Parts: sequence; C-alpha cells; structure tokens
Amino acid sequence: MAMKNPVPGTNGDQYIPYAARTGEASTVYFTRDLSAEGLRRIFSRISSNLTGKVGIKLHTGEPHGPNIIPRPWVEALVKNDLPGANIVETNTYYEGDRYTTEQHRKTLAVNGWTFCPVDIMDEDGTVVLPVQGGKWFDGMHMGKNIVNYDSLFVLTHFKGHAMGGFGGSNKNIGIGCADGRVGKAEIHTVPGSDNMWSIAEEELMERMTESAKATVDHFGEHISFVNVLRNMSVSCDCEGVAAAPVVTPNIGILASRNILAIDQASVDLVYALKEEDRHALVERIETRHGLRQLTYMKELGMGNDRYRLLDIDNDDRHNDVEITAQDAVKDVVPFEG
Repeated sequence: MAMKNPVPGTNGDQYIPYAARTGEASTVYFTRDLSAEGLRRIFSRISSNLTGKVGIKLHTGEPHGPNIIPRPWVEALVKNDLPGANIVETNTYYEGDRYTTEQHRKTLAVNGWTFCPVDIMDEDGTVVLPVQGGKWFDGMHMGKNIVNYDSLFVLTHFKGHAMGGFGGSNKNIGIGCADGRVGKAEIHTVPGSDNMWSIAEEELMERMTESAKATVDHFGEHISFVNVLRNMSVSCDCEGVAAAPVVTPNIGILASRNILAIDQASVDLVYALKEEDRHALVERIETRHGLRQLTYMKELGMGNDRYRLLDIDNDDRHNDVEITAQDAVKDVVPFEG
C-alpha cells in the first residue's frame, strides 16, 4: 500500500563498495566481445526462461542517435535466436520525434528498426500493473500491450542520464514501459506543476524503480536482462545527436536474470575504471543521486547487489571463470569514436 505522505530515501550520491554489501549473490555474465556474436553468446546464458510470446524492450533512439545498440546486432539476435519476437516501446512524455505513434513509427524507420515488428505498447491505451510494497504507487500505468507478452527480454544500452544519473535495465523498463501520457507523468511531474521534470534525485529514482518493479513482478521468472556498456555518453539516448561526446571507455556486455545485480555490476565496472576514465560518468551518476536506484531496488526485494561475475570469454561454456570488476576492465582502452 502506497504511503500517505512518503519521504524519499537518502544517500543517492554515495557509492557502496562491494565489501560493504550483504545478502545473497546472483550470477552476472560478462564478455568483452562488443559485436553481434558477443551479444548472441551472452544472451544464450540467460535465455532459456524466455518462453511463449517474447517482447524485447529496447531503446530504439531518437533519429540518427549515434550511441544506440547497433541495429545489425539486434537484427542478428532476433533472426537467429528470437524469431517471432517483437521489439516493444512506448511513446515519449516530451514532445519530439517519438511523441505520437505516427512520429514514433517514422523514427523507427529512420533508425532501421524494420526487420521485425515493433509494438508501440501504448498506441491503444494503458493498463495498470500493481506495484507491490511501493511507497509512492499502488499501481503504474503501462502501455496496454505489455500484457500480450509471456516473457520480456530487457536489452539495454547502459549510459548516463540527465536526470537518472545512469540508464540501466531499471530505467529501461521503469520509464520505458510506462505509457507516454499518464505513467511517465506519474514518475516525473508533481501534480499541478508547470515543470514536467519537477521530480528529481532520490524521489525520481524511487518512482522509476517502483514502476520497474511492476514490470518485473508481472513477468516473474520470464524476464532476463542484458546491459551493453558501449558508447557510454553521460547523456541518454533520448538526446539523440545532441548527446554529449563519449569519453568513457567501452567495457563489454553483461547479462543476468536479476535486475539489481546487472545494474549494480554495470555501475561497479564503471567505478573500477581509472579515475580519469570514470570521472565524467561517475560525476553524472552522483550529482543526480542515481545510486538510489540500486539501494531502493534492494529495499523493494528486486534482487541482490552482490553477485558472481563470470567471464565467458573462453572456449568452454562449462568453464566460465569468476573474475572481479577490476579484472573485467583492466585492459580497456580510451574511447575512440
């Protein structure tokens, strides 16, 4: 039951080192292979629970967005490993090239998302999914068509975000499955405010996370996550060609069936970079209090912030090697656009 007068949590600008965390550990897979084949290989580790009609929640980007997951990678995955799946999206809250369904479909064509059906889930309205244990919401307005899917594959370009600090799997579904008129307003805007972005910092992280929880709970065991740590601008893909230049090194691809574990591991890999390599993205995360996404997911029981990081970059699928975040990033090179 949502609280009558909820108060946001604190310390969204404070990184919690791995040694200070408690609880069980999930499995997170890692590859340095940033390619269509790398994506397919790591997907195979977390795909067996995706049954029936599968939706692929992907940020398809603003027109000509320079940093989105490369379309050929996704096309290879769909054609070889997810035949019959649909990409799923919702319209934006802000006015732009994905604000209406008509505009959105034009942008999809510009960006080449034409090799499989794309379901704009709020095209025909909304559905309310329950939020269990939330303090801001009892339910969240989602694109109506989300209930037409048996499984959800959350394929995320991990990067910075102007308000969320970082955009991982939590943001991809927390904002990206909420419909463009009601749900996104519930997350972003104080009722009656003239500023559509009037909710920020810890409260925004918590509202976003409660929305994500509604989606995670809806799919239960039939949801899996991949985060692609490539072209990590401090800007979201919502900013398209106006995104800030990328300065953070490319790292690799992570996969898990646990949403908290994969977003925590993604953040940990960024923090494991050399100071000069991580500075811009860490500054964006901390100044927006984005780390509250992680602590609130843990409070809501959405997974584990401890994990075994398994390196799949060897020839024997049955001999994945456990590594540290420092191991994963020790050979990264400066970003070259």
